[in-house]
Amino acid sequence: MTAHRPLPPTPRRTPVVLLHALSLNASMWEAQEHALRTRGHQVLAVDQCGFGQVPLGDSPPCLDAVADDLARTLDEHGMDRAVLAGSSMGGYTAMAFLRRFPDRVAGLALLSARATADSPEDAAHRLQFAELVQDPARRPALVEHVTPLLLGDTTRTERPELLDRVLADAHAADPAALAWAQRAIAARPDSTDVLRGAQVPAVVIAGAQDALVAPQDSRHVADSLPQGRLVTLADAGHLQPLEAPEEVTRALCGLLDEVDATAGVGTGAPAC
Repeated sequence: MTAHRPLPPTPRRTPVVLLHALSLNASMWEAQEHALRTRGHQVLAVDQCGFGQVPLGDSPPCLDAVADDLARTLDEHGMDRAVLAGSSMGGYTAMAFLRRFPDRVAGLALLSARATADSPEDAAHRLQFAELVQDPARRPALVEHVTPLLLGDTTRTERPELLDRVLADAHAADPAALAWAQRAIAARPDSTDVLRGAQVPAVVIAGAQDALVAPQDSRHVADSLPQGRLVTLADAGHLQPLEAPEEVTRALCGLLDEVDATAGVGTGAPAC
């Protein structure tokens, strides 16, 4: 009788970390989290400092602190390397993580996030927001004025229930966490050189109706990534995972297939 060698274990698909936008929480990635789990990926949709179920803590405002927290979370879940997908504030967290832990990033998806630092004017606006949002008398009107800018015109017109949902999340967010995050984002450094050194598959997802991040900013991010490509969604604004969930899921699936192929992992999972 001929002895057969045991087959090697099937490689696991690359883990994915989903990082949410300012004033929201991990639930904004619900559609993508379900789809990617179905394909066999380990997925972490994490609440960042002060949002969702995570306390703010007492660290000074700095995205490096958020990146270090994320590294500890990955350790707790046995993730050595992962693909990071970050929307807006989550994108800035992903860039901070890439700067501090480049060997732990297997791939990168950046949505509605700039590679450059804030201009003095933009930083001043963030700091002003941080002050006003902590004033109970001014906060409700501020949230009602600013939050609709997160969604494109098409979304606000055709999906008013989504605007209601985003407004509810923004009103429910801890004002101290909103202020902390805006101060941390305002202080972030330019990440262009960090992205230029990222030799990993990458996708940049932009909304053509994004009122907060200009098309040239998204193009700059994509051009800075050696393996970056730009996907622009015509009917989306700043929050593409909520506004165009199927398109974002397809883009993430394409990125993950590329990462898995590079790592020698089969891609016979269900299509997105």
